[in-house]
Amino acid sequence: MQTRIPEHIRETVAGAEAEGILRNCVHCGFCNATCPTYQLLGDELDGPRGRIYQIKDLLEGGEVTRRTQQHLDRCLTCRNCETTCPSGVEYGRLVDIGRELVEARVARPWRERAARRALRVVIPEPRRFRALLGLGRLARPVLPAGLRRRIPARQAAGTWPAPRHARHMLCLTGCAQPALAPRTDAAAARVLDAVGVSLVAAPAGCCGAVDQHLAAPEAARARMRANIDAWWPALEAGAEGILVTASGCGAQVRDYGHLLADDPDYAERAARVSEAVRDPVEVLTAEQLATLRPDPAPRVAVQEPCTLQHGQKLGGRLTALLQGAGLETVPVAEGHLCCGSAGTYSLLQPGLAGQLRQRKLGHLTAGEPEVIATANIGCQHHLEAASPVPVRHWLELFDPEEIA
Repeated sequence: MQTRIPEHIRETVAGAEAEGILRNCVHCGFCNATCPTYQLLGDELDGPRGRIYQIKDLLEGGEVTRRTQQHLDRCLTCRNCETTCPSGVEYGRLVDIGRELVEARVARPWRERAARRALRVVIPEPRRFRALLGLGRLARPVLPAGLRRRIPARQAAGTWPAPRHARHMLCLTGCAQPALAPRTDAAAARVLDAVGVSLVAAPAGCCGAVDQHLAAPEAARARMRANIDAWWPALEAGAEGILVTASGCGAQVRDYGHLLADDPDYAERAARVSEAVRDPVEVLTAEQLATLRPDPAPRVAVQEPCTLQHGQKLGGRLTALLQGAGLETVPVAEGHLCCGSAGTYSLLQPGLAGQLRQRKLGHLTAGEPEVIATANIGCQHHLEAASPVPVRHWLELFDPEEIA
């Protein structure tokens, strides 16, 4: 794609990166075929190719309107288009840049500004999020049904094994997951302990994804730097890697090296942190999980999150791991399409997110599974609010504490 981006924009880090991404696009439109919002709305401007043209026009000095902002807001950043694209266009990074530029030029209505600010102030802060969730649980009996379904019951984490193995890894517990589903990381610790790896909770909070995708890149970078500072001593002391049980957070931390590449104080360490990230699928594929399989084993519908498939490029690995451990997995149509969670998307775009969830649940339940297994807290929370079948992180299927 030819561009006419003014020099003063091309000379910026974001401008130069955006131009390089745009030049890789060949206008083919294959991306629209796998774009969830294009599938629902049928509008070229609500597909990747249309959004690319809007961002190109923005960078070249064209008019930017509220409508431009809305079309970019409707993007899930699922990055399905990246997997589809034959030219390797890094669309996810391009749409982040576009949103940042539009945010600076188009004023939002005050309600939207307040909602987005509230999400950035509450979700990434574990104490605030836990407190708000606690209030929601107290009020749950009198809340409207739609809101009540969004508030999960309190969950016991169970025991976290003390470190005892020569092999050890850090575990990014994150911000929302410890309150919504504390059993996930504890189950990860128990499963890894059973295969000879000790898991140690990392001293950190939000990975930065909430700020990153809500057009607040500097706030995101500040969180990244704080995390790197917190994890560095353990990595230097011999930690095997950083286990991230939420695939959305894993995709974000894998990008630290890229997102901080222009930071002279952090670039080198950020690159090493990105290289150290491990999804549980990568760590446990080589282990004998069949010995931890429940008996009888449930029929499982696998929901591989977009951040696992398209963000971390681990598509198909979770299904293969479960099958290799002897679990029966049912066929799931349109497994590549987003469930509608997408971080804060389900809160900011509830209509579209709800349609995508119903479509996804229709496919997940068609094979009459006993449980839906996922790899991301956002997908789990979003799906279980409307699912007739239990939705669990896949690690819980092998949790020694439950099987015992």
